[in-house]
Amino acid sequence: VNKNLIRSKLCMVFQSFNLFNNMDVLSNCIIGQVKVLKRNKKEATDIALKNLQKVGMLDRIHFKIKDISGGQKQRLSIARAVVKEPDIYIFDDSFSALDYKTDAILRRRLKEVTQNATVLIVAQRVGTIMDADQIIVLDKGEIVGRGRHEELMESNAIYREIAQSQLNSQSLTEE
Repeated sequence: VNKNLIRSKLCMVFQSFNLFNNMDVLSNCIIGQVKVLKRNKKEATDIALKNLQKVGMLDRIHFKIKDISGGQKQRLSIARAVVKEPDIYIFDDSFSALDYKTDAILRRRLKEVTQNATVLIVAQRVGTIMDADQIIVLDKGEIVGRGRHEELMESNAIYREIAQSQLNSQSLTEE
């Protein structure tokens, strides 16, 4: 198995950011494209700017990593993943530092970018995964449910309890 081929088709974004602290936001989004994907700097910059705009970070491109918030770091990490245009995305709690509104906007924008890819999202926030084609519910490491949001709301007490508590608290925070 060619590990480099697999790596080229896969992109993971974790809750921890793994950003280059000695670079600004734009450079963090360009470096991998130039070094790994062998894109020229102009093409890499154009792609980075387009994706930084999608995640709402265009106004922060010259900020150092230490000067941006946790949610902004997550958005930068997501933009950095999207520039790769992989076949498979794995988002491991990658939206957790975002408020509900930013989370929803970002997922909507990412849907068009990832429409031809497989997207796996690990999340504790129901709002992040409500629109998924398949939700797998875990309880103490065991699979206790599988289906779409609507199906799980009807058939899975654990999912329903979590969803109702989170969606109620979400609507309370947005008022």
